[in-house]
Amino acid sequence: MTFSVRAMTPEDAGPVLAIYQLGIDEGDATFETTAPTWAEFTESRLPEFSQVAVDPDGTVLGWIAATRVSSRACYAGVIEHSVYVHPDGRGRGVGRRLLDRLIELADEAGVWTIQSSIFPENQASLALHAAVGFRVVGTRIKIAQQHGRWRDTVLIERRSPGAGEDDPAVL
Repeated sequence: MTFSVRAMTPEDAGPVLAIYQLGIDEGDATFETTAPTWAEFTESRLPEFSQVAVDPDGTVLGWIAATRVSSRACYAGVIEHSVYVHPDGRGRGVGRRLLDRLIELADEAGVWTIQSSIFPENQASLALHAAVGFRVVGTRIKIAQQHGRWRDTVLIERRSPGAGEDDPAVL
């Protein structure tokens, strides 16, 4: 079955937040415990990177969005992203297409680093990100608690081609 990727719109609020809550409920996607309101969701996310994957009938299968990591000018080209796929959309290449689109948009916008943090137990997400060129930066041990239990996260990043070419110390 085919699907397309397009810009996220306010009409996508219900399915996007429902998919987010499903990921939260599975326990290995985020430290969050409940999905935010649409206003809270869109407040810090950069609309130019917010995308949804949809079936031909308009059903939202997944989403990807990014935020700035800092308001400091020196980090203007660094974003952090999240990608979520509805359980019914998994195994269809939805996550891959969303990540490919984010990378395309980020490269066009001059973003030099896309990063994220993933629970080490989320092996599917780690494998997906590795397949599109993300590398593991390191593991942050007991970075925060989830439901009273300390959790580790794996910090990953993807550097745009040419990023730091003038500095041999930059990977």
